[in-house]
Amino acid sequence: MSGSSVLFDAPGPRARRLSLILSIVFGLVVAAVLAWVIVILATPRISGGVEVPAILDPARWDIFTYTEVWTFIGEGVLGTLRAAAVAAVGAILLGMVFSLLRSSDHAWIRIPVAWLLEFLRGMPVLLMMLFILLLASTAPFWAVVIALILYNGTLIGEALRAGLAALPRGQREAALSVGMRSFQSKMLVEFPQAFRQMLPIIVAQLVVLLKDTSLGFIVAYPELIRVTMNNLSSYYGNRYLFSLFAVALVIYLAINLSLSWFARWLSRRTASGGGRSRKRGGDPVDPDQAILVAQASSSARQSRAT
Repeated sequence: MSGSSVLFDAPGPRARRLSLILSIVFGLVVAAVLAWVIVILATPRISGGVEVPAILDPARWDIFTYTEVWTFIGEGVLGTLRAAAVAAVGAILLGMVFSLLRSSDHAWIRIPVAWLLEFLRGMPVLLMMLFILLLASTAPFWAVVIALILYNGTLIGEALRAGLAALPRGQREAALSVGMRSFQSKMLVEFPQAFRQMLPIIVAQLVVLLKDTSLGFIVAYPELIRVTMNNLSSYYGNRYLFSLFAVALVIYLAINLSLSWFARWLSRRTASGGGRSRKRGGDPVDPDQAILVAQASSSARQSRAT
């Protein structure tokens, strides 16, 4: 008896036939939708009583033969990466501070920090950018960076705090038994282990941070979306709007998929089992779900200890 048949009954002839029919129908529907999209993109349009070329017409893509266009797009990519890099470093540092304060033994430190974290987590990132821009009159770059640091720093801090709480109690007791103070135990023994355990979650959150840099479009920061969908489309005309959108989409997908692949690779590298874990596929890391799992593991360990 195979392992799969233990969990569920093998499908019979009727079930297999129904599954085959549904697969064929679904495939035909997907093919029809793709054909409809291609027809729409290849059909000329009427705008203001004037016929304009179809979206797939080469006349809508000729600007990408200009060196100046790619120069502007490159500046937009650099703007996106620059804001993401600075915000990532700041968010990790702020998350480390939040995790230590949130796990403090003193209630007068732990409780106000918990309120601050809940406030920052509940505030939309775009609203935070606008608030910083209007209140401090900063440059758009710093409005984007500071907002991303505050929001993502809270999430990274909660991930690190969950990692600290999920560590075995013996780690802390062993450190205290050799004469370390509570703060020394956290910094020298517990925190490095929690950081290594939560590193894939932190990388996955940094992928989200990079995508959130596109909100800088609203505060006039020259990132990729602002450069392509606003500056270049305004200069060359709306006839190139879809072409610029497609190029920006491909660039974002290339960057984000590369970071997602790195997060999955890092998750397999840091997982228990060493080389055996690298042979498995591994799913993308969900930061919120992983934090909940770590917190539940910590609560279960504490209940068994009591």
